[in-house]
Amino acid sequence: AHKMALLLLLIKCVIMMVLCFKICSFESDSDVNLEPTGYMRREYSLIKPFHALQYWEILGSTMVSVDYLRLTPDERSKAGSVWNILPCYIRNWEIHINFKIHGHGTRLYGDGFAFWYSKERALQGPVFGNKDYFTGLALFFDTYANQNGEHQHEHPYISAQVSNGSVHYDHDRDGTHTQLAGCSVNFRGVAGETHVAIRYLGSKKRLTVQYDIDNDDSWKECLDKYGVEMPTGYYFGLSAQTGDLSDNHDILSLKFYELENDEEEGDYSNIIPNSNESEPDREHVDDPSKPSTRREQAMNWLLVILLFVTFAGGLSFYFYQKKQNDMKRFY
Repeated sequence: AHKMALLLLLIKCVIMMVLCFKICSFESDSDVNLEPTGYMRREYSLIKPFHALQYWEILGSTMVSVDYLRLTPDERSKAGSVWNILPCYIRNWEIHINFKIHGHGTRLYGDGFAFWYSKERALQGPVFGNKDYFTGLALFFDTYANQNGEHQHEHPYISAQVSNGSVHYDHDRDGTHTQLAGCSVNFRGVAGETHVAIRYLGSKKRLTVQYDIDNDDSWKECLDKYGVEMPTGYYFGLSAQTGDLSDNHDILSLKFYELENDEEEGDYSNIIPNSNESEPDREHVDDPSKPSTRREQAMNWLLVILLFVTFAGGLSFYFYQKKQNDMKRFY
């Protein structure tokens, strides 16, 4: 009986050890969802009310209200951004962004917004309101499809790009020639807010992005990539831009969580951003001719009819004048 009791106790201990190991593994390297496992750092977070932004700089068309930051209004040719003023030296982190993109457009709207972890900050440019050839990591939340050929995908589209400062973002290809990975997510114009979780584990060179558009904690994976190397000491930012098409790009919150790191302490600020899984850079090639829409076909037919009527009218006028001249000579 004594041996049996010891055996049962040993079995219980083994089971407890296995459960603890699984729990610890889940907390440090979850493959199921991205619930925050660290503690929130307010100096890198954007939370309500937004009237006091001690660690953030507002640029361009960004408007601040109590409940949200509007990077662009639903107007053409606007660009706005918000940038943290403190470099981040935390190796493992997780960011939750709640946002809402909406506007008057029902079929055509744009262009989307971007999340940045970059060496450069507060530099306006053509890539969702930020500079091209940036250095660092970017996530693009693209609502308008510019491309019409290879690698075509449904929009809205979330994609990640890693750049060492020499990579060009090709708008005509929606960045697909230089993306790390991406996924189609219908986050534009939904009734509620959209949640995105971005986790970067520098200690494991792993980037994970998940989303929840139903606001019910049902996280779905967008991308999960190893081999992503990022230095410390870069800046967080958000930016958006409109062109001929427009939308309201509203940020409802950004929460930064510091995650545990079992690495030895060291200087990771000199790492050059890179990823061994990024799609190889390719030259830009123009799209093949787009098939005509019904509206374009109708306009073409209208032009043909107008040309025919003009020609027929001119011809009739010529013969009428000739007839009148012949009658004058007869009399």
